[in-house]
Amino acid sequence: MGAHHDDLHDAAEPHGRALRLGIGGPVGSGKTALVAALCRSLGPSLRLAVVTNDIYTTEDADFLRRAGVIDPERILAVQTGCCPHTAIRDDIAANLDAVETLEERFGPLDLVIVESGGDNLTATFSRGLADRQIFVLDVSGGDKVPRKGGPGVTSADLLVVNKTDLAPMVGADLTVMSRDAAAVRDGKPVLFTSIREDRGAHSVAEWATHMVDAWRREHGEPHHHASHHTAHHTAHNATQQAAQQAPAS
Repeated sequence: MGAHHDDLHDAAEPHGRALRLGIGGPVGSGKTALVAALCRSLGPSLRLAVVTNDIYTTEDADFLRRAGVIDPERILAVQTGCCPHTAIRDDIAANLDAVETLEERFGPLDLVIVESGGDNLTATFSRGLADRQIFVLDVSGGDKVPRKGGPGVTSADLLVVNKTDLAPMVGADLTVMSRDAAAVRDGKPVLFTSIREDRGAHSVAEWATHMVDAWRREHGEPHHHASHHTAHHTAHNATQQAAQQAPAS
């Protein structure tokens, strides 16, 4: 089987809703730390919500709630019960439900971050779930990882190489990683960071802000999202109330 997989889902209607940002990468690369950092940096200026994915637990969501980087009610956990890429690419229903639930409860939102469970270099998000994608590597896997490629590395809108502070300890050459990442990504951006040293991941937050601004310019300001079921229920209640309040003929 090839490394590339067809996206079985159409992109969600973009107008009037938040940008949906998927964050994927291997186990231990720092995805949850990056989500926390983005919440710290972007929370004061953007209306945020977060969906986390774990196979059997809610550990990542629990970490974010304990960290206090965002209102705990704005974090929903998805327990996939299967390989993480299945829930972000193949059968996205649980994640899509979580995203839409957050938009219904707290909308209008500017940005919804969907964090994948830890996966391999082939993991990508369906465009039916995420409008933009970040793939996170860390230097502890060695400086050879970017040149190994894989759809996560090559096709993500942004590649983040994390834990640069560990490079001298593991013998990773950041110059080699930068060169090889540029070679396989065909001009798409690559950012190096150490979230341990920069708790706001400011370069990544700046990139995300540009993505949100571009999304607004193209698709308009977000408005309150309501599912078809919610809209129908609201309209039905309004019709009933109008009938009860109408004067008798």
